[in-house]
Amino acid sequence: MESSKSVLYSPYGAYEQKSKYQFNFLVGTFSTLTFVILILLVAWLISSMSEEEYSDVPVVVVKTVADLGPPPSITKSKPQIEVAQPNVAAPKVGIPKPVADDEVMDEDVVIATREELAEIVAPDITTSESGGEIVVDIAQDDYLPAPDEFVKVEIYPEMIHEVTPKYPRLAEQAGITGVVWVKALVDESGNVRRAIVGKSSGTTSLDEAAVEAAYKYKYKPGIQNGRPIKCWVSYKVDFVL
Repeated sequence: MESSKSVLYSPYGAYEQKSKYQFNFLVGTFSTLTFVILILLVAWLISSMSEEEYSDVPVVVVKTVADLGPPPSITKSKPQIEVAQPNVAAPKVGIPKPVADDEVMDEDVVIATREELAEIVAPDITTSESGGEIVVDIAQDDYLPAPDEFVKVEIYPEMIHEVTPKYPRLAEQAGITGVVWVKALVDESGNVRRAIVGKSSGTTSLDEAAVEAAYKYKYKPGIQNGRPIKCWVSYKVDFVL
């Protein structure tokens, strides 16, 4: 009985813990402080090394999304094949010499062929009796503007006499109708010098009848700077049964 009581009420365990409590506390505190100091020391060393190594690297400041630039390509670029360059001697550069303006060659000059020169008709050149000056006489009546050429006109020609086109017999028998847009060139006298189809009706006979009747029209000529001029007019012709 006495041995069992001594085991239950023995103060051995509690005494040993109390006797080593302060020592263990000091050892733990010292170890923790040492570990923290080592971490701070390593961090300071790393930061000092990074500043020395990257001090010359420029700082890029991104203010907007546009400053980021295009994203990198995900496609693989083909390897570049090295091609041996031919051994060509370098050109010899000499000192330019000044020449007269008449001797300078114009690179934009196009030399006409013999056929083109034969088609060119020279204008009439006359010499005045008084001063001996050369006068180029080009008749304005011979010039006809193209249908798509822009002509300045203050007052456009006005139709004063209209002729009804003759309905083609075959088209009339077949019951064909249509609308033809005619472009006519009116000269200074109000006559039609040329007539073409601006927009076809789809039937050749109707187009030809409208163009044939266009030469019988009469106009007041177009006016520019108080003078009559040649210009184009457009009008439509309805072929209705």
